[in-house]
Amino acid sequence: MKPQIVARYNWHMGYVNISDQMANSYLMFRRTFKWTMKLFFHLLDLIVLNSWILLSSCGTKCIHQDFRLLLVRNLIEEAGRSHYRPTPSMLGRPSAAAANVMRLDSHHNQHWPAKHKNNIRCRVCSERGQRKTTIYKCAKCDLGLCVVPCFADYHTETNL
Repeated sequence: MKPQIVARYNWHMGYVNISDQMANSYLMFRRTFKWTMKLFFHLLDLIVLNSWILLSSCGTKCIHQDFRLLLVRNLIEEAGRSHYRPTPSMLGRPSAAAANVMRLDSHHNQHWPAKHKNNIRCRVCSERGQRKTTIYKCAKCDLGLCVVPCFADYHTETNL
C-alpha cells in the first residue's frame, strides 16, 4: 500500500517530468558558472514552452520546433523595424577620425583614402591658396587630398 501523499506526488510529478522533457528538447542553455544565468535561460525555455502550449490549446496546429523558429524570426523582424539603436558606450575621449569615418561611410559610400604612387597636389589646399603635396587620393574621385582635414572637407563641405 502506497501512502496517499506519495501517490499524489507521483501523479503530479508526471506533469513536471513531461514539461522538463519538452523544455529540454530545444535548450537555450549556455555553459556558465553563474547560477543566475542558468536560471534565466531555464525560465526562458519554460516561457517559450508555455507559450507554445497555450497556442496549441487554442487549436493551432504547429510543432514545437516550428513555433520556436517562428518566434525567433518575428523577434528579429521586430528588432529590425525598431528605430531605437543603442550606441556603444566607449571609454575615453573619442577620436576625431572615428567620427569622420562614420559620417563618410554613411553618406558617401566608397569614398576612402588610398595611396598614390607619386606625390600629387592636394585639391583643397590648392583652392585655399596653399601649395601642399600628398601621397593620398580619394579612391572614387581620383583626386589628391590630404587625409586630415582636406579629405573630410572635400566630401562634406559645399564651399571650400
